[in-house]
Amino acid sequence: MNIKITGTGSYIPSTVEKNEDFYNHEFLNADGSKINSTNEIIVDKFKAITGIQERRYIKPELLNSDIAFYAAEKAIADAKIDKETLDYIIVAHNYGDVKPDAEQSDTVPSLASRVKHLLQIKNPKCVGYDLLFGCPGWIEGVIQANAFIKAGIAKRCLVIGTETLSRVIDKHDRDSMIYSDGAGAVIVEETNEESGIIAHESATFALDEAHFIYFGETNNPENTSQRRYIKMYGRKIYEFALTNVPLALKACLDKSGYGINDIKKILIHQANEKMDEAIVKRFYKLHDMKMPKGIMPMSITKLGNSSVATVPTLYDMILKGKLENQEINKGDVIIFASVGAGMNINCIVYKH
Repeated sequence: MNIKITGTGSYIPSTVEKNEDFYNHEFLNADGSKINSTNEIIVDKFKAITGIQERRYIKPELLNSDIAFYAAEKAIADAKIDKETLDYIIVAHNYGDVKPDAEQSDTVPSLASRVKHLLQIKNPKCVGYDLLFGCPGWIEGVIQANAFIKAGIAKRCLVIGTETLSRVIDKHDRDSMIYSDGAGAVIVEETNEESGIIAHESATFALDEAHFIYFGETNNPENTSQRRYIKMYGRKIYEFALTNVPLALKACLDKSGYGINDIKKILIHQANEKMDEAIVKRFYKLHDMKMPKGIMPMSITKLGNSSVATVPTLYDMILKGKLENQEINKGDVIIFASVGAGMNINCIVYKH
């Protein structure tokens, strides 16, 4: 028995927020002091580091669970399955449903229950639950679906990564330019084909790293709102990722039985273009090789960082021919990888 992804779907919001749209923002340091640079310089430096030119935001009337549902519908249709045969709906996210300018996120009922309701699935034995694992949440959901199927308690699972970070960003924080919205979904099930999940690796570093990404107050000291926003220690995350992610990738590849030359693509969480490139270069350096051209598809330039949604949306875009000069063919061995709040790291070696 092999376990593979048999259908994919994604939802890319229609509202485009370009870098130039941040020229009129009042960016402040964490202590509330003014930054001694023009917004044009701040934005140019941001683009040089992250590679982001624009990002996508959902419309005001939509919620995180709505876009998760849209992606799920597409994945179900792509897999050509009966939705009533799903055993699990696993929804990876971080902030639940957040209405525009709301001071509180909404996570009851779970997003998985909301998605099941929107899909109008009648079968009560289709179990839905949410997974909070930072940006690596979707990959962890696929790993859990794999475990359920191997254990014989499920045959078919829907795994969704969905986030609306535009609802939890501090407009006075330069880091707010990184974040975006999106949703990606896959069907994971048993197959008799010679393909699927080969090996996986997960880790949580929480001794010193637990609070590298956190929920905090606005940088604007004049704002008395009780609202909280996504915050991070960027330099610490960068150093952590460069040290630990390449090692996790190597451990997963070693476990798979495949060699470094077998890898056709590495679909890594779209966090920061320079950071991702440095991670993959270090991974190849561990094998005394240079990073091959085209091995690391990127969507961050146009879509930004949508947290748990970046890897499944990237995968779906490639399979649907929506990413220029990138393709994944039958039999290709690829790696899914992510790093994020927790601090969590995970990866999967997968044969398409």
